[in-house]
Amino acid sequence: MYRKLRVLILFFVFLIFFSVITKAQVHINSINIEGNDKTKNYIILRELPYHAGDNVNKDSLSFFNNLAQQQLFNTSLFLVAKVSAEYPLPKDSSIVNIHIQVQERWYFIPKPIFKWVDRNFSQWWNEQNHSLDRVNYGINLSMKNATGNNDRLVLGFVAGYTQQNIIRYQFPYLDKKLRYGMGIGWQNYTQKEINYTTEFDKQIFLKTIGMIREGYRANVDFLYRPNLFEHHSLQFGFGKDALSDSGFLMQPLFLPNHNNSFSYADVTLDFKKIKFDYNAYPTQGSATEFIAYQRFSSAASLTSFQYRKIIAHSFSKQNFIFVESNSIVKFVPNFNYSDYRLLGYGNLQLNGLEYYVVDGNAASILKTSFHHLLGGFTVKNPIKTRYLTDFKYDFWIRFFTQLGYVYNDHSLNTNRLSNTLLRSVGVGLDIISIYDFVLKIDYSLNQLGDKGVYLHGGINF
Repeated sequence: MYRKLRVLILFFVFLIFFSVITKAQVHINSINIEGNDKTKNYIILRELPYHAGDNVNKDSLSFFNNLAQQQLFNTSLFLVAKVSAEYPLPKDSSIVNIHIQVQERWYFIPKPIFKWVDRNFSQWWNEQNHSLDRVNYGINLSMKNATGNNDRLVLGFVAGYTQQNIIRYQFPYLDKKLRYGMGIGWQNYTQKEINYTTEFDKQIFLKTIGMIREGYRANVDFLYRPNLFEHHSLQFGFGKDALSDSGFLMQPLFLPNHNNSFSYADVTLDFKKIKFDYNAYPTQGSATEFIAYQRFSSAASLTSFQYRKIIAHSFSKQNFIFVESNSIVKFVPNFNYSDYRLLGYGNLQLNGLEYYVVDGNAASILKTSFHHLLGGFTVKNPIKTRYLTDFKYDFWIRFFTQLGYVYNDHSLNTNRLSNTLLRSVGVGLDIISIYDFVLKIDYSLNQLGDKGVYLHGGINF
């Protein structure tokens, strides 16, 4: 009798639990998309955390819709992305239709190129006296979403400081499940000036009348995206780098093989996990990146590992903190100038040290900042176009501190910044505008006592 009563009680508990779960869920009946004149529907559906026919927790639907909206906007395909829930049956809230409204960007942008070759604007303007001889000019024909499949084609023709030709094409999805993609690239270049050494932690250049450096690089990428946030890529590349006789005489240790010509093949494994509310200027979320690189050469192989972590945490819509750590280690078989260039290049930067570079074979930096929203405004575009209806501006004030350390096992006596703690503090104004553009105006002070105003532009990650 007791056993039968216990079974009966468990049965009623199960019925109650099942009833509560059922009532707490909603059934996604359909997903309707509006405004995508060029972008294929399945590219948009790929960014959603649910599918038509799914049952989701009713309390989580708002969170999922917000996540879908963020994912769509972070594709950089749309000026506007709105995701909302509609209930087709007035007396039944268990069935929902998802409505997605997007406004596409202008995908084909023939951009004139006028860019200083130095590492940042402040170095070009002040240290190089904004010389036009140190400027690349030309045209970059960039077509994002070229066929409506979130693919990208880039053709670049550059003259000036560097004679350069570029072609790149990336098709992110080749299979029906939209997980595998592929990319190819080619680049060749010639230069009349090179940064051949570092003295007093600053770049020293050599300029000649004729060509002093030339080379090319080709690559093929295999892409894998198993879910909304993870991105894997495996790149195979090969290339050649060569110096003129005068360049080689000035710096015989410039190339990895200590010769005037260097050919190589390499493999790069890149893993990213990005979960931000807005990739260009994240106020909430995190990102992780790990890069393993192997260069193959009979004369000078190279192995390197890089790990980067970013965390953004918001306290309110007006305030958030931003923390970034970035570390890299290189296993270099012999000293050469090219492989030892480290801090001040790529994404390994410290504010307040814009005029300096630090050579080495291992480095780590830590950046922390507090951001406060000052306000913003929107201006209507006087020229009527669906690709840019208005100009929106947001203004953030930023207080930051940064630390760094570079280990160099071949440090020169004139270079003081390697094998010592690097540090800087400052305040900045960030201006966020259309098409993911971020302009940063910083006032910073470093451990050497240098202080000044520096400009930075681009995308955070």
